[in-house]
Amino acid sequence: MSNKEQQSFEEKIIKAKELLEKLSNPQITLSDSIEVYKNGVKELEEAQKLLDEAKLIFSVENKN
Repeated sequence: MSNKEQQSFEEKIIKAKELLEKLSNPQITLSDSIEVYKNGVKELEEAQKLLDEAKLIFSVENKN
């Protein structure tokens, strides 16, 4: 597993917040802002997957 795949939910949220701060910089170029935006969306999607997996594990264990 690569380092990115091992990041926790919390780490992904922190990374997304850092990317949001970069987007708030008035000096950022359009091309950079597009790249930062894409990376932020990717981090949030991965965080959502981790959250969904945790919900699934929790609901399966609650049934047992």
